[in-house]
Amino acid sequence: MNNQTIKKTNFLFPNQTNLYKGKVRDVYKVGDDLLVMIATDRISAFDTVLPVGIPYKGQVLNQIATHFLDLTSDIIDNWKLASPDPVVTVGEYCDPFKVEMVIRGYLTGHAWREYKSGKRLLCGEVMPDGMREHDKFPEPLVTPTTKADQGHDEDISKKEIIATGLVSESDYLYLEKITKELFNRGTEFASKKGLILVDTKYEFGKTKSGKIVLIDEIHTPDSSRYFYLDSYQERQDLGQGQKQLSKEFVREWLIENGFQGKEGQSIPDLSTDFIDSVSNRYIELYNNITGNEFQKADNTNISDRIEKNVNDYLATLR
Repeated sequence: MNNQTIKKTNFLFPNQTNLYKGKVRDVYKVGDDLLVMIATDRISAFDTVLPVGIPYKGQVLNQIATHFLDLTSDIIDNWKLASPDPVVTVGEYCDPFKVEMVIRGYLTGHAWREYKSGKRLLCGEVMPDGMREHDKFPEPLVTPTTKADQGHDEDISKKEIIATGLVSESDYLYLEKITKELFNRGTEFASKKGLILVDTKYEFGKTKSGKIVLIDEIHTPDSSRYFYLDSYQERQDLGQGQKQLSKEFVREWLIENGFQGKEGQSIPDLSTDFIDSVSNRYIELYNNITGNEFQKADNTNISDRIEKNVNDYLATLR
């Protein structure tokens, strides 16, 4: 497998005014109203960026996100203007809300870990008694988190968000409504491709004119979890784990190898075989969820390619 990955960037675009480096994305602000978001090949788990890059991961994330931003623009406008490179989206600068809108259709991942510990409330939402791991909730639960600049995002309830003024009541009710509509749409798309959209998160912001829009990524394996539809019920009936197309398998591997991001723990060695398996899983998800065959970009000179494509696009806006 081509091991040329992009783990960090340090571009200087015309009229660049800021650079923010997240766990996975590097976001360049151009002027006052443009963002150039580069999906790197970094991978994070337990709020820790792992020391290796995953080939083609950035391309998979960016192209799934642009695919679904386009397919949901009838529900809500989004920040995207163009994708001039396989790992780049250029969009409108927005002031982000300080919460991430997480929505869960199934008792999986963080929700299951909380449930297993005896909790029946998650972000103020009731999880019914008598459920097993990966069972479907009667109705999807909206379980928001705070959006931390550093460290861990924290669970927070609708009541707390409104009471503390993180988001106004009218804005929050709108975000909640759109979150459910986007999840319903994502569920329909996934089902047509033989998948179950288990849970996901959405991020929103306000444009300079005050309009609420969808920002960042949507329905990618970093922000979402998928099961296979055809084997779901049989696996549940037999008490077997679900085959997942998501980043959860990376978390599970790290847990098995003694790492959960806790103090004193060391990241285990990540073998070439494991890195390649992660890359293949991301590509598999792209093929499954979009219904398109993934076309590997030429990564021979990935930094030069990105710089040229972004500069060429920005030149068209002058």
